[in-house]
Amino acid sequence: MSIVVTGATGALGRLVIEELLTRTAPADIVGLARDPARAADLQARGVAVRPADYGRPDTLEDVFAAGDRVLLISGNEAGQRVTQHRTVIDAAREAGVALLAYTSVLGGPTATFSLAEEHLATEQALLASGVPYCLLRNGWYHETYTGALATTLKNGAVFGCAGAGRVATAARRDYAEAAAVVLTGSGHENTVYELSGDTAWSMAEYAAEVSRQTGRRIPYRDLPPKEYVARMIEAGMPALGARTAAESDAGIARGELAATPGDLSRLIGHPTTPITEAIADALARLER
Repeated sequence: MSIVVTGATGALGRLVIEELLTRTAPADIVGLARDPARAADLQARGVAVRPADYGRPDTLEDVFAAGDRVLLISGNEAGQRVTQHRTVIDAAREAGVALLAYTSVLGGPTATFSLAEEHLATEQALLASGVPYCLLRNGWYHETYTGALATTLKNGAVFGCAGAGRVATAARRDYAEAAAVVLTGSGHENTVYELSGDTAWSMAEYAAEVSRQTGRRIPYRDLPPKEYVARMIEAGMPALGARTAAESDAGIARGELAATPGDLSRLIGHPTTPITEAIADALARLER
């Protein structure tokens, strides 16, 4: 039996493998990547890395074996995800894997923003497949916001269209740790986890915390959605990505990403990383 992680060279995939290495032998871990050369460091640590591409079904033949536990990390090609995810699910079913965990979205069918649509369709395909499943419904990452701190400081403001809505973010490493717990533990078959940070915050509160830690006045500027989309496109974001971000902010305004059921902290056995700590870490990196 192996633990197989798709998207092994991505930001989340790498962290999952790091967490797995603290829980099981490297020989038990398999990483799937489009370009295995990018995972040379993982191979040097004893992790097997195999070439696999969601968009090429032939590359998924024989990558899974009976009894494997698999983590399907959602793809990043909008409009292609459902087809690609079904390809992975089909390959896992044919192999007879023991568990297929999928990184979905917080709220599942209750999330109405466009980004959730492909996640819901994937969940439905997974449930229909008959493969033992675990739905890891991830909320937003701290890094979605702290990764843009350099731009925020340059602009002198946090921009968005989330209104007074609250979002319960957690660190990407928190979500990675939860995935590793599921992949190495027992009793997670046919289970759904709603994963989010312990505390929800508003964009105004986020801007206030950035202001506090930098000693600068960094306000939150809530914009009409069309104006927010236009600003992001002007800054170089593809139009589809800008519209998706604005629709997600609208979901936050409706309260769809504010839930704090505690599943994440219970799975990992400790509180989730506070947003204040994530901001401090990101600012420290900017100063290096």
